[in-house]
Amino acid sequence: MHTNSYYAATARDTNGFATLSENLDVDVAIIGGGFSGVAAAVELAERGKKVALLEAKKIGWGATGRNGGQITGSLSGDVAMAREFKRTVGTEADDVVWQTRWRGHDIIRNRIEKYGIECDLNFGHLQTAMKPAHMEELKAIHDEAQDRGMGDELELIDGKDIPKYLETEIYCGGLLNRRNMHVHSMDLCVGEARAAESLGAKVFENSQVTKIEHGDRPVLVTDNGRVTADTVLIAGNAYHFLEQKKLSGKLFPASLANMATAQLGEEVARQINPYNLAVYDCRFVLDYYRCTADHRLMFGGGTNYSGRDSTDIGTELRPAMERTFPRLKSVDIEFSWAGIDGIVINRIPQVGKISENVFYVQGYSGHGIALTHIMGEIMAEAITGDAADFLIYENVRHMKLPFTRSLGSQAIAVGMMYYKLKEKLR
Repeated sequence: MHTNSYYAATARDTNGFATLSENLDVDVAIIGGGFSGVAAAVELAERGKKVALLEAKKIGWGATGRNGGQITGSLSGDVAMAREFKRTVGTEADDVVWQTRWRGHDIIRNRIEKYGIECDLNFGHLQTAMKPAHMEELKAIHDEAQDRGMGDELELIDGKDIPKYLETEIYCGGLLNRRNMHVHSMDLCVGEARAAESLGAKVFENSQVTKIEHGDRPVLVTDNGRVTADTVLIAGNAYHFLEQKKLSGKLFPASLANMATAQLGEEVARQINPYNLAVYDCRFVLDYYRCTADHRLMFGGGTNYSGRDSTDIGTELRPAMERTFPRLKSVDIEFSWAGIDGIVINRIPQVGKISENVFYVQGYSGHGIALTHIMGEIMAEAITGDAADFLIYENVRHMKLPFTRSLGSQAIAVGMMYYKLKEKLR
């Protein structure tokens, strides 16, 4: 069973996938049925590889089926990326970072079109400023977009014009982005899993991998079957504990809270958000929201870096929602849920090898929908012989903390207190 999320309750395809109950022999075996694993499965199957994907719970069960559904060009680790990428690509590092901002958009949009995936795809996003310093940041993004030929897709919005886009008084301006998108995350993931199946991939759920037997051809062991492969990709992000001798201390969980109101009706939905934009603000710990296809407000925020789920998500998020949209005061909250995101200290996705034929990818730090699809493509390229982009990420220097996940999350929580204070002083 999925968590009590809006996505699970409104998913189009609820038929599920088989449980592994046999021994298989494939080219590539993938661990993890979220966006990372499913996107990689599609990429590899398109390249003619025989693929098996194993998910411990349900396809889209983890952060993939619990996020805000926003696909944006924001990268929380962009500064660190530019610095680290110079180690591999030199002066082209800034260009690679800029291309990374939009690469996932193209992959997702093209895949939805190619396979006819119904997932409530909408275009339009507003990044909002809550103080003048935020507007300076947004202007810098806008100016770079102008310099790089994206001027028609990004537009600075003055504070006095915000009411044209949102029924709120809390923002002093924003940056409208017409390339950014939002989707029904579960429908996108399951739709991609069906696309992988149509290409010959075997997709299994309720098939937890308990052990990897390393060797010339590694073996994934489950309770009811085994998969032998030429290559293995671990893509479970924060939801697995495999190969911790290599991976522990590199990735730490953060709990992301989200909720969805009762149906507001089309009239109210269009009053609070006339252009059906996805929205988030510029703070380090931000609010994010959008309207759903059935005219609810989905509202998330208040990232909990302790790694523990919130006890009453609706109560915790309601004040921020009502402050943003006073019209929604006392509206019923029909769904509330949390998901675990994988946080990397420098906010750059981590890739590498456990052994010569066992790869891993993880760590999207709150920007997973686009980045998972980018990394799925990069991992498929590396597995099939083109490791150029893989090496850019593999050469990144990552800090490894000598802590358990829970202690590491507490350390990150302490660090975030500094950033919250810094935010107040901006």
